[in-house]
Amino acid sequence: MKRFFISFLGALAGVWVSVLLFGVLVIMFIAVMAASSAGSPEIPDIKKNSVLHIKLTGEVVDRQTPRDIMAEIYGESTEQIALNTLVGAIENAADDDDIKGIFLDCKGMSAGLAQLQAIVKALQGFGESGKWIMAYGDSYTQGDYIIASSVADSLFVNPAGSIDIHGLSATTMYFKNLLEKAGVEVQVVKVGTFKSAVEPFILNDMSEANRLQTNTFLQNIWGCLREEVADGRRVDSVQVNQWADGYTYTKETGFYIDSRMADATLYRHQMDSLLARASGLDEDEDMPELVSYDKYAAARNINGKSGKGKRQIAVLYALGDITENGSGGIASERLVPQILDLADNEDVEALVLRVNSGGGSAYASEQIWEALEQFKSRTGKPFYVSMGDYAASGGYYISCGADKIYAEPVTLTGSIGIFGLIPNAQKLLNDKIGINTATVSTNKGAFPNLYSPMSESMKGAMQSMVENGYELFVKRCADGRGVSTDSIKAIAEGRVWDGRKAMEIGLVDCMGGLDAAIRDIAVAIDAEDNYYIKEYPKVKTKWWEEMVDLSKTMEMKIAARIIGEENLRFYTLTKSIREMSPVQARMDYVEIN
Repeated sequence: MKRFFISFLGALAGVWVSVLLFGVLVIMFIAVMAASSAGSPEIPDIKKNSVLHIKLTGEVVDRQTPRDIMAEIYGESTEQIALNTLVGAIENAADDDDIKGIFLDCKGMSAGLAQLQAIVKALQGFGESGKWIMAYGDSYTQGDYIIASSVADSLFVNPAGSIDIHGLSATTMYFKNLLEKAGVEVQVVKVGTFKSAVEPFILNDMSEANRLQTNTFLQNIWGCLREEVADGRRVDSVQVNQWADGYTYTKETGFYIDSRMADATLYRHQMDSLLARASGLDEDEDMPELVSYDKYAAARNINGKSGKGKRQIAVLYALGDITENGSGGIASERLVPQILDLADNEDVEALVLRVNSGGGSAYASEQIWEALEQFKSRTGKPFYVSMGDYAASGGYYISCGADKIYAEPVTLTGSIGIFGLIPNAQKLLNDKIGINTATVSTNKGAFPNLYSPMSESMKGAMQSMVENGYELFVKRCADGRGVSTDSIKAIAEGRVWDGRKAMEIGLVDCMGGLDAAIRDIAVAIDAEDNYYIKEYPKVKTKWWEEMVDLSKTMEMKIAARIIGEENLRFYTLTKSIREMSPVQARMDYVEIN
């Protein structure tokens, strides 16, 4: 009886703890929902002599994404800067008499290089209006400094602050030895000498081909960024290279002034006074009228849906990995119906596809390509592509049929190649954990499995499958660009190109961002001053989807704690190999620092 009561009380305590934890979770969930849906924030009244306050902090995204409820609950949410809204706010502010200037408040922003360049171009356009731009930072990261130095009339740093500019680098991790120790062999079938996405699984170092292409696009991209910094700071580009070689983040602030990296040192309260005077406020008014870009966008009804005309230009976002299904990224089962709906939508007079993707499933890429061809054939309406940081491999596949393709000089594109990864875990099962398998088959044409290596006939069949996919990919590119397949093959082989070089070899038509593509397509439909933008797909937040994903979120958090946040991507990549479609049009992951 005593044991019964102890067991009963223990079980009861467990139930109460579970209820308590569940209650806490529900309360936190309700709090998050209340915070996110407690009505729209009050739209501010933009006063005269206001300053557009652009706080460079958090993560830049091409468009605002739904709030991650689990991140909110765990206190790990990241502030987002919606690129479309920010660019729209800057462009509108240039002609707004209530806005005297822009204050770039540099606090450490995470952004892709093409996103940086889009912000720089918008700010340069603002500067051409005759209004001023001032930048201030306690500690400038390289991304912040590239923006600020390229556009600011005056650039200030805290007397105890720092500036970091170090050039560009790309680091790849290789798992061959780890996989061998684990008893896993990754069998590769591919087409393309430069198709380096498979290398981390079969090599311990960069191939010469990959080293060549990586060095080439890094040098080209850095050359572009270096020139913008040099022009903005009115120094020679050689001097910018000297900064990048000199560990600038370790220097005293006097070095920044002497070398013209910055104009002066100021404490933040001094910066506030300077902004107030620049805004034309009275001497006794020390605080400027600062208005954040997002509140300004709300007040001026921008928010990514600009234009007051009557003719609709649809902007369709294709962001992330290309898959056949799923809730995230570019899923063909969701994007294809969206494209066909746009084709049937009489209000849509032109389509701009915004692509920011390193590729993914070759099959899904083909489905999206075909849907875009349907849009063109059914409607006869213009279809342009705007490339973001990446539009490579499958990202280029879905872009190649456009009437015009726009890229930034720092965009990574091309990577026209195909590969497949087939893991063989026989040694892991047999030798490491003592599991043996036996298979009985009526025929030999089965799909590769985890339990045994591919036979020569199976390997040949898989290679043939990949080669057929490559030929189709090349044909789509050749037809879309109006050139021969031999011309495409000469620049394909899985090679990655920077945007400027891609335009030289015919993969891209124009240099420019999303704004340039929209302006030009408006001209194409004779609607320069009579269009409005509508964005697709509509961003929706469903609370129950977040709850369903709770177990997956917990798995990722546990993995991150065990192997470290910086290694989490490689864990998920290795884990996802089994879930990938057999043939991939994907560039390798390149993290440029």
